[in-house]
Amino acid sequence: MKEKELKIDGIDRIILKHLMNDARTPILSIAREIGISGAAIHQRLRKLESSSLIAGSKFIINPKVLGYSTLAFVGIFLDTASKYQEVIKRLKEIPEVVESHYTTGNYSIVIKILCKNNEHLMALLSQKIQSIKGIASTETFISLDQKIDRQIKL
Repeated sequence: MKEKELKIDGIDRIILKHLMNDARTPILSIAREIGISGAAIHQRLRKLESSSLIAGSKFIINPKVLGYSTLAFVGIFLDTASKYQEVIKRLKEIPEVVESHYTTGNYSIVIKILCKNNEHLMALLSQKIQSIKGIASTETFISLDQKIDRQIKL
């Protein structure tokens, strides 16, 4: 199903840019900058939320502060495509799995995992992930550095 493309105006763009930069930006300070009321900003935000352009807001935790210094991507080969739902259900039970993607190409699933170190990663792979029924094999890529982390440009 194709989603209808949403049209946003200049005021919406200003509001979104402020909130994408810092979701804790006070609505009244944005309103003063634009020259409209805080209520008008809230009304526009409700419209953008109901259109599904805004999917929510969240605090971002720095995993390194909690000791998670190893980030890896794991390509998962399934025995059969029919095992997808069951494998995802099991992967959801592993807290270190922070993202999953059903993909085309070599892998059926690609997951992003956070681990404390390489030993933690090895244990997670061998004891939890590779033991899931339906997973034929995995291929792991450790992230050495991340220089780009952004949302789509407005």
